[in-house]
Amino acid sequence: MTCGPALVDRHGRTISYLRISVTDRCDLRCRYCMAEEMTFLPRAQLLDLEEIALIAERFIARGVTKIRLSGGEPLVRRDVTELVRRLGRSIGHGLDELTMTTNATRLAAHADALYAAGMRRINVSLDSRDPASFRYITRHGDVAQVLDGIFAARDAGLRVKINMVALKGLNDGEIPDMLAWCGENGFDLSLIETMPLGAIDEDRVDRFVPLTAVFDALKQRFALERSDHRSGGPARYWRVSPWGNRLGLISPLTENFCASCNRVRLTTEGKLFMCLGHDDQVDLKAAIRGGGLAALDAALDVAMAHKPERHDFVIAPGTAPAVARHMSVTGG
Repeated sequence: MTCGPALVDRHGRTISYLRISVTDRCDLRCRYCMAEEMTFLPRAQLLDLEEIALIAERFIARGVTKIRLSGGEPLVRRDVTELVRRLGRSIGHGLDELTMTTNATRLAAHADALYAAGMRRINVSLDSRDPASFRYITRHGDVAQVLDGIFAARDAGLRVKINMVALKGLNDGEIPDMLAWCGENGFDLSLIETMPLGAIDEDRVDRFVPLTAVFDALKQRFALERSDHRSGGPARYWRVSPWGNRLGLISPLTENFCASCNRVRLTTEGKLFMCLGHDDQVDLKAAIRGGGLAALDAALDVAMAHKPERHDFVIAPGTAPAVARHMSVTGG
């Protein structure tokens, strides 16, 4: 693999982390993420898995050391484990880590294959362990199916981190018990503020919970010690006693994390978004289909010149979403 110059944006930040949405489709309809009736991209518009692999490998050649596969729900895409196997061959050869974010509805069937392909860590979106609350938040999901997937992943050797979006009046009362459950089972937990991405059927203002308040409440119940652990993303971490697992906070609204941003996101149709909260993008599908790797390299250079300094997320009465596209389009 021919190496190229490192990816450094116009603000001097080195890009070492690529998130790839392999599909915008999902088998759940979480209320804070999607409208109940969604229109997904025609399959003919998507990058094929060979193209995704070629683009990812070029990112690795230019200094990306971590790749996360996401969606939508990545495991609904046929043959996605073939992509994992191919990218897994780069681990130790430029790539330090290959991970995935999943809702775990199909994880039980794929956990062993993911581990065999080189994956060692996985993030699972789980906003409630209560069957009724989970079904309400996801509109139709079965939490037992998700829990089966989580424990199958652990048994396969994958380290599990739970991602929980804090939602006022829906699951905020469950957060302490979720942290204790994670500790008892050897899982880390990241709490996430809901983000203003895409038009949904509900008002995000009514559900927004500032993690500053959540953290103050958790400190009253748990022994939390600040950790210098970094996972490559925006979370700040604390070690939780007595279990030793980690609590992460991802708070794009109450504590901006853009100064150290090292991430870009590739959509399933080949658009590279330099920031989750902006619409600026570069079409890598057009580049690689029109001019191969040379054109792809040129497009990456253009992207670095246009990465913004920070996002502009705001959640307030009467404000529109920061961007019209849903999170499932850009990838988590």
